Amino acid sequence: MRIIPSTTAGAFTSGEILQVLLIAILFGVSLAQMGESGQKVLTLFRSLTELVFGVVRLVMYVAPIGAFGAMAFTVGKFGVASIGHLVGLVLAFYLTAILFVCGILGLVTRMMGFSIFRLLAYIKEELLIVLGTSSSESALPGLIAKLENAGCPQGIVGLVVPMGYSFNLDGTNIYMTLAALFIAQATDVHLGLGEQIALLLVAMVSSKGAAGVTGAGFITLAATLSVVPSVPVGGMALILGIDRFMSECRSLTNLVGNAVAAIVISRWENSLDTQQLHKALSGKTDA
Repeated sequence: MRIIPSTTAGAFTSGEILQVLLIAILFGVSLAQMGESGQKVLTLFRSLTELVFGVVRLVMYVAPIGAFGAMAFTVGKFGVASIGHLVGLVLAFYLTAILFVCGILGLVTRMMGFSIFRLLAYIKEELLIVLGTSSSESALPGLIAKLENAGCPQGIVGLVVPMGYSFNLDGTNIYMTLAALFIAQATDVHLGLGEQIALLLVAMVSSKGAAGVTGAGFITLAATLSVVPSVPVGGMALILGIDRFMSECRSLTNLVGNAVAAIVISRWENSLDTQQLHKALSGKTDA
């Protein structure tokens, strides 16, 4: 799978995302072992991250023009019927996200002794904020306060939720997998079982690096597609026009996943006040 680069610089010049991910993991492990001496390098990386996403924000200001052009090109070349396929992708993504939240997360919460629907009702204000901003990070302060009020220890919430915005982006992972398969089918590229599994695994890894800001999932999708050279990265233009319609669902799924994760980990650590949790979910305490 060409995961081992010949040189460190070669990983970035060859366009092999798996090699870049390997170098990033090795750098992260080394920084963690350096302790205080690695803080300067870590600060530099944080500044570079802010710089890159600053550039992304500038690009996103003109993204509607690009989306208009992409949709016009798609309809002009493939006909009005192509709109139906794009709508099908959106519906498939929403259905998958709903099944994940109500099915997978619902089963987990049921095992923990409460209902996923009560949790959704409890954090409805945060869900509405995310729905309006398309960014799960905008609801971070409110979510932390709600979880602490529901009986989760402050230490666990303060660790799990912020980390979850980088390492528990369920909605982004679902989106990238479906979008990658859609682009492959739209460009008439046949993916074998091994390539589909590789695509899924890389999507799981690369989604961990997606920031909780609007448009980050679409940008990370480019890195995921580069794993399978036969799938053209330019095919992303096909879904650029509908990405905004899937952004809200991505962020909502990410938020719910992080809320469930914080409660589950609190329960595993025997630090969850279950009585307080049931009171909060029943609306008997001030949120």
